Amino acid sequence: MKRFYFIFIFPVALLVVFSAVYWQFSKTSDEAERVQKEKSAQIKLVEEQKKKDEEAKARRDSEKRIADRQAEEKAKEDDRIAKWDAESKRIAEEGQQYATQVANNTKEVAELTKQLADLRLAKENKTRELLESASEAELAAISKRGAELEIQRMTEMVARKVASGSLAKR
Repeated sequence: MKRFYFIFIFPVALLVVFSAVYWQFSKTSDEAERVQKEKSAQIKLVEEQKKKDEEAKARRDSEKRIADRQAEEKAKEDDRIAKWDAESKRIAEEGQQYATQVANNTKEVAELTKQLADLRLAKENKTRELLESASEAELAAISKRGAELEIQRMTEMVARKVASGSLAKR
C-alpha cells in the first residue's frame, strides 16, 4: 500500500494543492487582468477622446485657415478686379480725351488747310496782279520808248525837210 500512496494519493494530493494554489492565483490573476483591462480600456477611451479632441481642434484650425485663406484670396481678387476696373476706366477716359483731341485737331487741320488754300489763292492773285502790273509797266515803258523814238524820228524828219526846204536856203 505504500506504493499506492506514492503512486496515486501523493500525486492526487499534490494535484489538489496545486489546483487550490492555481485557483487562488488564477482568481487573483483574473482580477488583476480585469482591473488591467479596465484601466487599459479607460486609458484607451481617454486617448480616443484626446485624439477626437485633437482631430476636432485640427479640423477647426484647418477650416479657420481655409476660411482665412479664402477671405484673403477673395480680398486679393477684389483688389485685382478693382485695379483692373480703375485702369480700364482710366484708359477709357484717356481714349475719350484723345478722341476729343483728335476731333479738335482734325477741325483745326481742316480750318488751317482752308486758310492755307485761301492764302495760296490770295498769293497767286497778288502774284498775277504783280505780274500784270509789271507787264503793263513794261508795255508802258516800251510804248513810251516807242513814242519817244517816234517823236525823235519825226523831229529829224521835220528838221530834214526844213533844212532841205525853202526856208533853209534863204
